[in-house]
Amino acid sequence: MIWVTGDVHGDLRRFQAPPMRRMKRGDSLIICGDFGFLWNGSEEEKKVLDKLGRKKYNILFVEGTHENFDLLESFPVEDFCGGKARRIRDNIFHLMRGQVYTMEGKTFFTFGGGEAEDTLLRKEAGTYWPRSMPNIEEMREGVENLRRVGQKVDYIITHSPYPSISTQLPPWVEGNTLTIYLQEVEKNVRYRMWCFGSLHINRSYTGRHQALFDDFMRLTTDDTRK
Repeated sequence: MIWVTGDVHGDLRRFQAPPMRRMKRGDSLIICGDFGFLWNGSEEEKKVLDKLGRKKYNILFVEGTHENFDLLESFPVEDFCGGKARRIRDNIFHLMRGQVYTMEGKTFFTFGGGEAEDTLLRKEAGTYWPRSMPNIEEMREGVENLRRVGQKVDYIITHSPYPSISTQLPPWVEGNTLTIYLQEVEKNVRYRMWCFGSLHINRSYTGRHQALFDDFMRLTTDDTRK
C-alpha cells in the first residue's frame, strides 16, 4: 500500500492521521517535498528522525524549497527500488531528482525542488540554498531515465506544481527553468497520475493531477493512462 501527502514542514502530527495508523510493514508514504525534518541538525531533530525511523512503514520524500541541502546531501546515496536515493534512516529515503523507481509493481518518476516566495528573506537570514533549483545534470539524468523506460511511468511525483495549470501558478514559479523542464516532461511522458505539493491546497485537476497539502491519497492502479 502506497500513500502520498503534501508538504509536512516538520510537523509530526501528520504521522498521526488515520491513514498512517493503518500502515503495515512494507507500506510506503511519499511526501511531495518540504519534509522539514532536516533543517538544523540539532540533537532534538536527530531524536525526531530516530522516532520516525522506528515506524514500520517507509517514509519517502522528494525535496521541496524549504530543506537544508547541506544536511540532506551529507547522507549516502545508494540504490533503492531501481533508482538512486539517500538513506536518512533505515526506513527513510530521499527520492532524488530524475530517478525512476519501481514500488509494488508501479513506476514512479521523481523530481523535487523549486523556487519559494520567501527566497529573498531566506537569503538574508542565511537559510536559502541555491540547490533548491535543479541543475542541468539532474535534468539530463531525468531525460535519460525516462527514455530508458520508454517515456512511460505510472506516477510522477514533484514538489513544484503540475505546469499546465499556468493561470494558477504563483508568479515566482511561472516560466522558471524547472517549470519549463516539467512542461517538457508533461508533453513527452505517458503517466497515470501526477502528484505535487507546494501550493498548500488539496485539489484535483483534471482527475489525473493532484495538489496535496495535508490530505492523503492512496495511489491506485485504475487511472487511465494519458
